[in-house]
Amino acid sequence: MVMKFLDRLEEILIASLMAGATLLIFIAVVHRYGSGISFLYPYLRHIDLSWAQELCIYMFVWMAKFGAAYGVRTGIHVGVDVLVNAVQPEKRKPLVSFALLSGALFTFIIGSLGTNFVYHMAQTSQVSADLEVPMWLVYLAIPLGSYLMCFRFLQALANFLKTGELPHHDHAHVDGMDDVTDTAGAKA
Repeated sequence: MVMKFLDRLEEILIASLMAGATLLIFIAVVHRYGSGISFLYPYLRHIDLSWAQELCIYMFVWMAKFGAAYGVRTGIHVGVDVLVNAVQPEKRKPLVSFALLSGALFTFIIGSLGTNFVYHMAQTSQVSADLEVPMWLVYLAIPLGSYLMCFRFLQALANFLKTGELPHHDHAHVDGMDDVTDTAGAKA
């Protein structure tokens, strides 16, 4: 129950950030080029979107940090499995376990360093240039995303030790399209 909630929250956060940033960029571009059109200029000149680029950058940073954790969970994160595929099947388990533990350790270290950085940043009054939000809120993506990614590595390791399966992404599968039928009524 809690895991389904976390999974869904992660997906909603990533999709919302991506959609919001895309929409904001679209509006800013339309505003920029629309302001050059003489009959629209009187309506658009009072709208200030100088902050839009900064917000989009922050949204994409947050999306990337949580997207990396999503990638570990679903098996779409970049991985180099040439060595794993080259060893004999009975020697793969320790190698894969080491790789997953290494990923968990690395992301835990990055999360811990990020937490320390955010803590010290919160002691200052530094704000972002255009939005004027506290910079520690912007940098909070580092520890939160890294700790979530660490958790996803440990989750993948536990599942691997139990079942021998790693998360994998089926490129032919589309979420929500499991029971699609064609026009003749046969299952696709």
